[in-house]
This record gives sequence, structure tokens and C-alpha cells, in this order.
Amino acid sequence: VKSLLLGSAAGLIAVGGAQAADLPVKAKAVEYVKICSLYGAGFYYMPGTDTCIKFGGYLRADTVLGGAGDYGFRASANAGSNNRLTNYYYSRARMDFTVDTRTATEYGVVRTYADMIFTWDTQSVVGSNPSANPNVLGGSATLGLYHAFIQFAGFTFGRTVSIFDAPWQSYPAGGPDTIPGGSNNVTGINQVTYTADFGQGITGSVSLQDMTTAASGQGNLWNLAGATAAGTVTGVYGTNDWGGTRSPDIVGQIRVDQAWGLAQFSVVAHEMHTAYYGATEPTGHPSDKWGWAVQGALSIKNIPTGAGDSINLQAVYTDGASRYNFQSLFPQAFFMFSGTGAVGAYQSTGFAGIADGVFTPGTGIESVKTWGLRGGYTHNWSPNWTTGIYGGYAQLQYGTAGKAGICANNLVLIGMALANCNPDFNFGVVGINTVWTPVKGLAFTADLSYSRLDQKYSGLIASPGIATAAKPAAVYEMKDQDSLQLLLRAQRNF
Repeated sequence: VKSLLLGSAAGLIAVGGAQAADLPVKAKAVEYVKICSLYGAGFYYMPGTDTCIKFGGYLRADTVLGGAGDYGFRASANAGSNNRLTNYYYSRARMDFTVDTRTATEYGVVRTYADMIFTWDTQSVVGSNPSANPNVLGGSATLGLYHAFIQFAGFTFGRTVSIFDAPWQSYPAGGPDTIPGGSNNVTGINQVTYTADFGQGITGSVSLQDMTTAASGQGNLWNLAGATAAGTVTGVYGTNDWGGTRSPDIVGQIRVDQAWGLAQFSVVAHEMHTAYYGATEPTGHPSDKWGWAVQGALSIKNIPTGAGDSINLQAVYTDGASRYNFQSLFPQAFFMFSGTGAVGAYQSTGFAGIADGVFTPGTGIESVKTWGLRGGYTHNWSPNWTTGIYGGYAQLQYGTAGKAGICANNLVLIGMALANCNPDFNFGVVGINTVWTPVKGLAFTADLSYSRLDQKYSGLIASPGIATAAKPAAVYEMKDQDSLQLLLRAQRNF
């Protein structure tokens, strides 16, 4: 009996231990990611917070045929060289990554937004050196930051597009990065902006923006005393003689957004503040001068040609603020080469220089005036096929003193007494594209564009040559120049 009792007790203890071991342990609560429907599709609550976040971006693969980069016209070294150094095809792989966060507060929504790009481009060859490898540029990864801003109570602090720009930037219906006829800060500009919403789709904005942070910095402010023969034949008419920053650009905008489209009017004041006439303070300097620009933009949606069709139009006039017409992705000085039929000429060339103002020692700043137009029409053949037609045209004019100073230098430096000397020029772009979207978020594009430099020089010049373009010292004919290029693109948005 004693053995039976002890055995039974041991069995009960073993069964009890096994049952205790099988009991479930209470797990810690799991925080699942919740969808945030307050700000549209793609937002989620960050676990443990009331902040919503969205990730997005695109991956893009480009090929450009015709000697231009990605994606403009054949200009400067070595696209404009039009020789064995020129890339007849050009490729780019790019990833764009965006982070958007929003938090509802008693003062309204607090938003942060960042847009980062990672790019790998075809290499470019500069100059020709038979004794060593050519000087190779590009062909490596580059990073960029297009947007990085905070929005709160109507204010925007940081980097984003300019309120002066039209909503479509410089792409009224697609096209290259170098369509003139309006501003374009698609890669962002540092600023402090306030926007007031008056209801009924009417808004007004004022902004202080730092033009030195644009894609290629400020435009040219030329001291003509610094002109050289080597610079002149590349469109550089002097020393770019900006002083330190004194005032940001002051921008204002009024905009109306309705179901039919939108209308926008923008103005900007742009201070020209030089360094010195010479290398030191005692040489003196010209007084500061304010430039300005005005721009109007109009978009009409759902026109009778088809559902979703649209027309985008804009016009701009600048006086001492040329970058608001020949925008930040347009080269501010460039040259182009092609053949010639002129007797005694080696080749033909065209060059152009864009400036806000010019001066010579002992004189004041003379502003440069421009005007331009830009427009595009987009037609939807079906939900999967779209075609765009676009164009842009702009003129630049130097003042009387500027022309006299530039042409006096040209006479001495490149013998332009043989030619009609006039640094004014016109530039135009036209093009067409078709986009196929087989599935949502995936698009294939073919975009063909034609660009033309209509320069006002004529005759022959004695060029010192351009080493980076492998151009020899020779006699060249001054002639209008053309550029034709085709972009092929595959892009996946996410």
C-alpha cells in the first residue's frame, strides 16, 4: 500500500508539471501598422505615434540619341563639339526616393517632405590626348536632393520648387530640360515661403528664395574687363563678378485653381550685387541694381478634343533676372559647331552668353532684357496611350553699353571686325512625344525634340580654338546652329 501511494503521488506530480509546462505564456502586445486614410493612399501610421508616413519615388532608365546629354540639346563640351568626342548615345539610370510625413495638430497639419535622387550617367570625354587616356568625366554615381522642407501653418521652410514657376515647371507637355520661355526650379531652391488660402481655389504666396542654391547657381553678372579670347568663343563674355549675398530674391504669386484648370501670375525682385572692378577693394565697384521678372501661366483641362486632354501656356518678361526665362537647367553660356560652306573657314560655330547684367570698370550695371513663351498640348488616345506636342521660344537683348563693350572685346580678341557683331540671340525648341502605360505605374516614352540657336553674329572670326572640344585655332564661320535628339525612357513609379 505504501509503495502504491508513493507511486501515485509521483505520477500526479509528473502530470501536474507537464500540464504547467503546456500552459500558454502571455505574449507582449504586437503593434500592427495601421493604414492612415487622412491624406490619401499610401500613408501609414508610424507605430506608437499619430504621425502618418508615405514612401514613394520612381526608377528610371533613359537613352538619348543624337549627341545631347540627358536631356537637352547639343551644347558645349562635348555635345556641342559635334566630333569624335561627342557621345552619339547617352544613357542614365536613376532612382528617386521620397519620404512624406504628416501630423495633425491644433495649428493644422505639420508636414515634412524629402526627395533624394541617385544617378549613374554615361561618361563624357573632354579633350584629346594621344599620349595618355583622355580626361573622362561622369560615368559614376551622383547624389541629389531636390526637396527637403517643413510645412506648418501656411509656411514652407527648406528646399522645394519656386512659387514663381508654373506647376508643370519647364515641361508643358513633356520635352527636354532646356525649353526656354519661363522659370524652372524642378530640382529645388532654398526658401522661406508663406501661402494664404482665400477659399474658392484662390491662393496667394510670398517667398524669400536663395538663387545661389538653384541647380546651376546664379546667372552671369559679367565684368567685361575680364573677357578672354578663349572664353568669348564659348559664350563667356567676361568674369562672373558676383559679390556676397545681400538680399534673397523676393517672389510673389497669385493663383486660381478650378475644375477648368488654373491661372497664375508671378513676380520677382532680384538684386544684382557685384564684387569689385578689380582684384582689391580700392578698385571700387558699381552700385547695386535690382532686376525683376513677371510671368503668367494658364492651364485648361478637359478640352473638347478628349477627356483628360489639356493645354498649358505661359509667358515671361525679365529685366536683370534672365534665369527666370532661360531657366536653371538651361546652360548659361554655350557653343555649338557644325559644317560650313564659307571659303577659307574650317567649320561653322555659334555661341551665346546669358547674363543678368554687365559692366566695365568705372561704370554702373546695365541690365539684360529677355522675353519668352512656352506651351504644350496633351492628348489622351486611350487610358494607355498619350501624345504631347510642345514648344518654347525666347529672345535675349543686351543694352547699348553692353553690346558696345562686348563687341569692342570681340574686335580685339577674335577679330570680329570681319563679322556683324551682335551678342543678342533667339532660341527655340519644338517637339513631340508618345507615352505608353501598359500597367499602372509603368510608362515607356519616346520624345523627339528639335532645338535651334538663332544668333545675330555673322561673318568670320579667328578663334583661338577650344582644347576641351579638340577644336584648333582657325577661322570659323559664325552661323545659326541646330540640334535634334531622341529620348527613350522606361519609368516605374511606386
